[in-house]
Amino acid sequence: MTNISKFFLIFIGVFIVDQFIKYLFVNGFGVEGECISLVLAYNNGVAFSILSSLGEYLKYFQLLLIFAMIVVVFIKKEIIETYAIGVALILSGGISNLLDRFLHDKGVVDYIYWHCGFDFAIFNFADMMINLGAAIILIQSFTSKKK
Repeated sequence: MTNISKFFLIFIGVFIVDQFIKYLFVNGFGVEGECISLVLAYNNGVAFSILSSLGEYLKYFQLLLIFAMIVVVFIKKEIIETYAIGVALILSGGISNLLDRFLHDKGVVDYIYWHCGFDFAIFNFADMMINLGAAIILIQSFTSKKK
C-alpha cells in the first residue's frame, strides 16, 4: 500500500469515527464516572479554550491554517511520503474539529472530561488524533537517518 493510500484511509477513517462519536453526544449520550466522565461540552476556543476571544473569526483563522497545511503537504510531496500517518491524523482531526465550528454555533464538540484529583480540559477523539499525529511525526524525525 502506498503512503498516499495510507494517508487517505487514515484520514477518512478518523474523520468518520470522530464525527460519529460527536453525533452520539450531541444527541444525548453521556456517562458520569468517578475519574472520567463522557459528557457533552462545547469549546469555542482551541486547547484549554485559548483564543476563544476571537469568537467567530477563530474558525476562519483555522480554515486558513488548515488550507495552508494542505497546500504545503501536497506541494512538498516528500512530506506526505515520509509522514503520511502523522499528517493524516493531524489533518483529519483538525478538519473534523473545524467542521464542528461551522455546524455548531457553540463551538467544537468535546466530551471526555478527566476530573480525578484535578480538573483537566474536556477534549475529544479528534484532539487525541492531532496529538498522536504530532507525536508520530516527532518520533519519526528524531529516529530517521538523515539523507
